[in-house]
Amino acid sequence: MTTPDASPSVTLDLGEDYPEVREGVRRICADFPGSYWRELDAREAYPSEFVTAMTEAGYLAALIPEEYGGAGLPLRAAGVVLEEIHASGGNAGATHAQMYTMGTVLRHGSEAQKARYLPKIAAGELRLQAFGVTEPTSGTDTTKLKTRAVRDGDEYVINGQKIWTSRALYSDLMLLLARTTPLADGMRPVDGLSVFLVDMRAALERGMTIRPIKAMINHNTTEVFFDDLRIPAEALIGDEGRGLRYIMDGMNAERILVSHESLGDATWFVRTATKYANERVVFDRPIGQNQGIQFPIAKAYAQAQAADLMVRKAAALFQAGQPCGEFANLSKLLSAEAAWEAAEACMQTHGGFAYAREYDVERKWREARVQRTAPISTNLILSYVAQHVLGLPRSY
Repeated sequence: MTTPDASPSVTLDLGEDYPEVREGVRRICADFPGSYWRELDAREAYPSEFVTAMTEAGYLAALIPEEYGGAGLPLRAAGVVLEEIHASGGNAGATHAQMYTMGTVLRHGSEAQKARYLPKIAAGELRLQAFGVTEPTSGTDTTKLKTRAVRDGDEYVINGQKIWTSRALYSDLMLLLARTTPLADGMRPVDGLSVFLVDMRAALERGMTIRPIKAMINHNTTEVFFDDLRIPAEALIGDEGRGLRYIMDGMNAERILVSHESLGDATWFVRTATKYANERVVFDRPIGQNQGIQFPIAKAYAQAQAADLMVRKAAALFQAGQPCGEFANLSKLLSAEAAWEAAEACMQTHGGFAYAREYDVERKWREARVQRTAPISTNLILSYVAQHVLGLPRSY
């Protein structure tokens, strides 16, 4: 199927693409059933065993080129990995950052940086799972972040704070966005921000402090404090002052990848709700016979199928090097909403049992909700579409 508004060379495979990848991920996930994730959730623990299994199988190196020891697969294949994790009842939050931060290093890192870090990341010797961007006061207005990096000879001195930096306690490396030039009158807000690849092993207790945040979902999120942290100047990725551009360059990939997770969630919810609706008998008939149960599940399925087409389109355009900002954002919006509708249908189908942790519904319901807020909220996507696609006045 050729997309009408793109190059004829951009095609969509509407079958189960990457079947070997899917089957391989499913086999790994079978060893990590709902009981594994429930136990982690209760302890707010990190899924080290699962991450190790995915790393050893090579799936977390999907986007790393073969010359650095990775698989060199397209973005769609990496998305399929995340989708199958969620469809199995698991959660890829402990692993996905290594995929969506990879683009910044691959496209803008020096040859020395790539040669030093990528083979070790591919081999599982190092984890690149932490992404330090969001701050308590600036939120999504990244141009107003306050973390500073000041050049001092062969080093940068960093001061500031990041929040919602998930996996910081379990990562060896962090992509950090900081302001290297103070924001001045007449200066474009996007300028003066730089991105660094920070070795967290050397930074801990030498100016960097990590504090866990207790949250609704078990994403092992933290806030990170920098107090005169010194890092080598060679940690700078690309040119000083162009960091936000480098980060934004990877946002389309991030949104497409995270959209796959929502699709996996929708699949899990529809499958789980359907199974329960067929088995649960009330008033001498399966509850799935009632249209009040049937219709929400069927509607959720339809929404998920529509979202899947948009995600496939966005991934195909990205891989072909075509403009895909509109479709990456629409993928994120539609898949997150489809997953939430499916979560609600599954909760309602299970009734009171949905609140029993042994069914995994309430855990997955909590996890699905975050996709409507992070890594970008549905409202901001709607603002983007209104302004940049429809030509309406800028709202923020």
